[in-house]
Amino acid sequence: MPENLTSSRTPSPRTPAWFARPAARSWTCAPAPADARDFHASLPGYAPTPLTELPALAAELNVGRVFVKDESSRLGLPAFKALGASWAVRRVLAERTTAGGPGAADPVTLVTATDGNHGRAVARMSRLLGQRAHVFVGHGVHPEAVAAIAAEGAEITRVAGTYDEAVRRAAGAAAAPDAVLVQDTAWPGYERIPAWIVEGYATLCAEIDEQLALARAGTPGLVAVPVGVGSLAQAVVTHYRSRRDGRAPALLAVEPEAAAGLAASLAAGRPVTVVTGGTTMAGLNCGTVSHLAWPALRDGLDAAVTVTDADGARAAADLASLGVPSGPCGAASLAGVRAALTGDGADARRAALGLGPASVLVLLSTEGPAANPHTLSGITTPH
Repeated sequence: MPENLTSSRTPSPRTPAWFARPAARSWTCAPAPADARDFHASLPGYAPTPLTELPALAAELNVGRVFVKDESSRLGLPAFKALGASWAVRRVLAERTTAGGPGAADPVTLVTATDGNHGRAVARMSRLLGQRAHVFVGHGVHPEAVAAIAAEGAEITRVAGTYDEAVRRAAGAAAAPDAVLVQDTAWPGYERIPAWIVEGYATLCAEIDEQLALARAGTPGLVAVPVGVGSLAQAVVTHYRSRRDGRAPALLAVEPEAAAGLAASLAAGRPVTVVTGGTTMAGLNCGTVSHLAWPALRDGLDAAVTVTDADGARAAADLASLGVPSGPCGAASLAGVRAALTGDGADARRAALGLGPASVLVLLSTEGPAANPHTLSGITTPH
């Protein structure tokens, strides 16, 4: 285990694994390009998603203020994934146009694998921009999520195996002529398009900065982010660790116990693939951390915690009762903060995160509870 990484486990099933890296707040990196924010702002129907303050959670967690970033309706889709998919597809198509040559203007098949929301976002953008989509869906994805992807006009291929197997199948299919893989995880040799997806997610962080300023809340003391392959977490780490104002929040990653690839990798000090089990947090049911995300997560995350499906269900129900519609993946951030800040050993975990009774917390609720009925039409690629 690396010298700068601490870990603790208890035998109680109600106390998930916890990993902390005290040096994370001193690590810095280059900022993300700002182009994606301007692109998103140009899209019809774009608006910042709500940042909702929940005083009841602040009282429960014994902190100053708690805000939840509500991604239940983002560009007409029920999750934040539209930000990365739209920017990446825009870059792919612009590159083809610039390259020219025979067939450059012909439709292309955009291929991806998904646990639900990313595939639908790629399919939506493909349909709106006159392209084709082929989406590989792993075992365990809810039938309603598969139906929503198909409703966007995408070709669906069901894969009997895990998300990782669906990614392998999608990569193979994308080798066909006039096909491009638009995947939100990276591996050696496949990094450029996943990097564009991460750039797209930076819009969410920029909105939070503006919304906290309006709320006179300043820089948060902690930001909690659910983790699947880690691309959103990479965007969050990049955003906050590229600041040069000396105000570095603690960053907490949250995973399902049944799919804790990041926690296992942090414990080992190197990327580790885990065999995933069944979880209601389907969008987080990923056993391999993105090759592109790993260095930033290793060096820039303060802590990682795992949560159970029961933890996530309770958190989703509590958010709903407070007016924030959230699915199991989105509610994982609240479940993770509860696991970190309450129960046996909470004082030590609070100290590791640098939190006190006046701290401001931001929880990323990355998806809504079900398919969103709203649609977005008329998107065109800006000139």
